Amino acid sequence: MDGSSNKSLTIASPSESNLTSTVLDLDLRILFLTAANAGAGTTTSALALASQLASMSSGQVLLVDASHSESNLTQQLGLTKERGFRDLLFNASPPLLQDCLVNVSSLPFHILPNGRHIRGAEHLTTEQLAPLLNQLGDRYRFVVIDGDAVYSAADTLVISTLVDGVIMVVRAEDTRWEVAQAAVQRLTQAGAKLVGSVFNRRKYYMPKWLYKNL
Repeated sequence: MDGSSNKSLTIASPSESNLTSTVLDLDLRILFLTAANAGAGTTTSALALASQLASMSSGQVLLVDASHSESNLTQQLGLTKERGFRDLLFNASPPLLQDCLVNVSSLPFHILPNGRHIRGAEHLTTEQLAPLLNQLGDRYRFVVIDGDAVYSAADTLVISTLVDGVIMVVRAEDTRWEVAQAAVQRLTQAGAKLVGSVFNRRKYYMPKWLYKNL
């Protein structure tokens, strides 16, 4: 496997209940995490979900960085020089998939970085993405895709319609209910299958031990 990295990244669990059981029960294989607006914590949630799936299933798990954010997973792991997702989709002579997969020693799953391809005017299409997702699905038991917010990237709607399930990440005390509801409606109208949500950074207005026992 190419591009091995030893850089460590802390995985924080989302505050919402574990989605892993739902994913396993419904036999969902390719999952896409998005949000109504930027900064909701999709990367944190994607890391947690991939880690949980890796610990509860016998097959291999892949986490794909499909985010254009300047603080995306690729940046956080120091993998900006590695080929990845965008190179496979947009390079005139795309690399082999196995040459883009990265094994980070501190993580129990593989990483497909965002890639070195410089973002231009190109937009992701179903015809480009569908074959790659099929290839990833054949290779991995689960594929978790960390994406951009619904209203910040056109690629989000394309990805959401091609995966087995979409998970909406909501940031407590920050994401307005109306905005989240509109984002869900937009995804649904595009044909996406929403399977759950993650509620990040919930504030506890009572002792945490009491909250957990309610």
